[in-house]
Amino acid sequence: MKLLTLRHGVPVLIHILAWGLLGFALLVYQPLNWDVVVPSQFWVKQGLYFGLLVGAFYLNTMVLVPSLLFRDQTAVYVVAVVAAAVAVLVLLYHIDTWLNLPELMHRAFHPEGGPRKPRNIWGWSQSVLVTTFLMLGIGTSIASVQKWQEDARIRLSLEQARVTSELSFLKAQINPHFFFNTLNNIYALTLIDGEASREALHRLSRMMRYVLYETGNDTTMLSKEIAFVQDYIQLMQLRLTDKVSVILEQPTPLKDVPVAPMLLLPFVENAFKHGVSAMMPSRIVISIHQDGTNLEMNVRNTIFPEKNQSLEVGSGIGLTNTRRRLDLLYPERYELSVMEDTPTNEYLVHLNLNLA
Repeated sequence: MKLLTLRHGVPVLIHILAWGLLGFALLVYQPLNWDVVVPSQFWVKQGLYFGLLVGAFYLNTMVLVPSLLFRDQTAVYVVAVVAAAVAVLVLLYHIDTWLNLPELMHRAFHPEGGPRKPRNIWGWSQSVLVTTFLMLGIGTSIASVQKWQEDARIRLSLEQARVTSELSFLKAQINPHFFFNTLNNIYALTLIDGEASREALHRLSRMMRYVLYETGNDTTMLSKEIAFVQDYIQLMQLRLTDKVSVILEQPTPLKDVPVAPMLLLPFVENAFKHGVSAMMPSRIVISIHQDGTNLEMNVRNTIFPEKNQSLEVGSGIGLTNTRRRLDLLYPERYELSVMEDTPTNEYLVHLNLNLA
């Protein structure tokens, strides 16, 4: 059963319990310990006092704080709070007078009679004002905390919306970038080998299904992501000469875990773009290893002086895009390093990713 709620979704039952405990502690507990029988008018006055405190509390939290304090009208808010406290004091004084409580309480404490001392208005007023300002201060604190929580929730919601929008934009960049290059490759292949180009189109259609149905989700399975990379490699190999050696090392055995789709492709694509020569021997080595939920990927390709090796340059998408996706999807859970000239004259990209 759904509980009735007040402002900021606090259940009414919690308000009732809190006020019940507070009212008992402030207005009931001490009189019960007196060694006298207080008149019934005293409890009427305590009930009305309790009602005044509750009214002042909600007037402060639901009207004064939102409309004045949260709108930077601090001076007006302070005046309004003081006026509310004085109003409680004045009303309570008139209630006491109306119920003739000073006389009745004197009789309760002095049943033997005797002259009644003048009422200590100052001491009584101090007690009422301290209690009233305590209630108002608690209300201001609660309202301020709730406002801070609501602002934090809104900021988090806006940040999540921004991240989702940015990720969608990044994925939209990756997909056209990939297909633009691949279609160029197939176009070149149609001029050389019609059968191979038909096979390439079939493989590309399978890859397009992956992009259409998997990249719409936040994650895909690692086995599908690796299969996509393998399809890309085989597609690229259709137009390579025997001077190019391509090696793919896959995890054995493979433990399927969720991973962001199209995350590994830019590193492989870069290797083919910059590490292949039609005239000179070249080598591309792609090794993917897995240790529990930790994924490690190394991509090596031969360096050719006339080719630009950096993923940072060229299309403007490459490494910058991928690193941004990693920042958004796996903050503090990845390491990405690039070595532009290894001792074996290779370009090396190393990714260590915790998929837990």
